[in-house]
Amino acid sequence: MTVRPSEQDLASLKGRAVPVQEILDLFQVRVRDHRTVHQISQALTDAGLSTLPDFAVCSLRSTVDVVPLAAIPAQASPVEAEEEIDEALPSQALPQRLLLGDIPSARRGLVSVGPGTPLGQTTFLMRTKNVAQVPVTTGMAQIHGVITWGSVAKMYEAGKPPTLDNAMEKDSLPLADARQEFFAALPVIREHGYLLVRGDDGCLSGIVTAADVTERFEGAARPFFIVGEIESLLRRCLGAALDQEAIKAVQTNKKPEHRTGQVTDLMFGDYLRLLDGNQTKQSMAEEADANWAALKWPNMPREQFIGRLKRVKDIRNRIAHFDEKPLPQEMIDELTTFAKVLRAFVS
Repeated sequence: MTVRPSEQDLASLKGRAVPVQEILDLFQVRVRDHRTVHQISQALTDAGLSTLPDFAVCSLRSTVDVVPLAAIPAQASPVEAEEEIDEALPSQALPQRLLLGDIPSARRGLVSVGPGTPLGQTTFLMRTKNVAQVPVTTGMAQIHGVITWGSVAKMYEAGKPPTLDNAMEKDSLPLADARQEFFAALPVIREHGYLLVRGDDGCLSGIVTAADVTERFEGAARPFFIVGEIESLLRRCLGAALDQEAIKAVQTNKKPEHRTGQVTDLMFGDYLRLLDGNQTKQSMAEEADANWAALKWPNMPREQFIGRLKRVKDIRNRIAHFDEKPLPQEMIDELTTFAKVLRAFVS
């Protein structure tokens, strides 16, 4: 639920460079979606303010300038603004800057041992904690080396006595600061299989492994692919059932010469206008009734379908605005379920 700040709180933002997260906190908003972005934007507009760049498409760590509304170019109409959100997905879906510290494992701490720890105790710890790398440290600030299963194997292959010192990797340890660019660190992670991360205090704050990289990209990429499949299925269904005039009727935000009547040029808001019978404009609602009948889905409950489609649109817009937190599993499940429903009606 969005809480509207007082006029004094909003006025205090004017002329400041403010982190996006601070703006969301002021409105007690956890997630940017179509609804909350609209409410925050409206409150800022009422206070005669806006942000440069737009807070809606910046990462939470970004800083925006809060400026008088008069300093902003003329705004698009409400329909056009909605379409801008739809079209923003390819360019705005990725963070402006992803740091190592944005990876959860880089700041969650890690298992370590002191330099006097017996090797057998260390390897037992690795097995029980299910970790493949254990740094040998003094106070988490001084790093003596790292024990890995590979370094232990090399020790035995070399015929050295099984001691912690003999089993340690000591040279060219993969180590980086939490503020380092994530993508710049990928070659090191690929080479070593892991990367130790120092926090702001200079002490080890965590470790990023190849598995963490896979998890991070799976969490970020999977919703994109599911939304892409949903859109492809919707276009197949609508393209097969509707003629060009029906599609042109919802392209009202475009100039007449740009109303192509092609389903490939539609956005999620257009899909809803094509099918939602509860629209304010009576003529659009009647056309939507005819479009729904043309789909010939007698066993599909229309109200529930439209409700699901609206939810998909909201989730898709959340992806487009890029929330640094992974998409909750329940939202991924909603997308997956809707895709399954569509598959059943696509011949």
